[in-house]
Amino acid sequence: MSRRQLPPLHALRVFETAARAQSLSAAAQELSITHGAVSRQIALLEDWLGQTLFVRQGQRNVATDHARAFAAEISAAFDRIDDAALRFGKAPQTRIVRVNAQTTLAMHWLIARLPAFHAAHPDVQIVVTTSSSADPAFRGGFDVAIRRDPPPRPEWQPYEKSVLFVERASVIAAPSLLAALPLRRLKDLAKHTFVATQTRVGAWEDWLNAAGVPALRPVRFDRFDHYHVSLQAVIDGLGLGIGCTPTLDRELAAGRLTLPFAQIQVDGATYVTLVPLDADKSRALRDFLTWVHDTASMPAADITLRGERSISRATRRTRAESNG
Repeated sequence: MSRRQLPPLHALRVFETAARAQSLSAAAQELSITHGAVSRQIALLEDWLGQTLFVRQGQRNVATDHARAFAAEISAAFDRIDDAALRFGKAPQTRIVRVNAQTTLAMHWLIARLPAFHAAHPDVQIVVTTSSSADPAFRGGFDVAIRRDPPPRPEWQPYEKSVLFVERASVIAAPSLLAALPLRRLKDLAKHTFVATQTRVGAWEDWLNAAGVPALRPVRFDRFDHYHVSLQAVIDGLGLGIGCTPTLDRELAAGRLTLPFAQIQVDGATYVTLVPLDADKSRALRDFLTWVHDTASMPAADITLRGERSISRATRRTRAESNG
């Protein structure tokens, strides 16, 4: 690899600021250095490039057309460096909690509730990564994982496990589907398509057994590899599915889904939080764990109301500080 031929980086920064501000004096003020220091850095860069970058027009030094084009390139490079520093660094006074959750839970339960957490803890950044339930092991770094209660595996032993909630499963449907093909009695289920998921084998059979109609069969089964794909198929009206509360509380409250036989429910998955035993139990992590377990015990309506109140308080506080 050839050695990079880079000009003096400090001189580049001073030049980019001066060209952007269209004034050496403005650049000096922005960078908190003297006008003479700006002039010296630009002269250093001009000497390195062998090009004049600023010319005198009346009382002002003005960037040449060549310099303005060069400054645009430098600005784009600095923007990339700034973006990389934000993505790969740690912002000052920002506490980070890395959460790894299964995709369906992240999409339908966790992310919808995060605004309330941020309102209460504005200095904590939550970084969410997702994993499929079919993943054989944990991948990547995280401070806390949220999983359907995993079966015993040697590689999963070094984690502190706490139950988050137990799902309750029942038939779910899009209101538009039921408007076209109503469900008044259990036998009406046979007129519908059943949406099933490869990662949740036996979900339909368990519910039909609990409903007392184990032999009932649908028009057809449409099967998908992942649960979040199956849920989208149900929301789009493809057929009936088996869905769970509280994971789908927001979809039910918003009217995107409905429970035609809400009185017939079976136990679904148990979700747990898993924290590495050797993890640094930072204040930010403890705050998140307390919040996520408290949230799991609250009805969706209470979560929405409490989140709106927290956001409102945060907004008022920000306005008061601005006016203060």
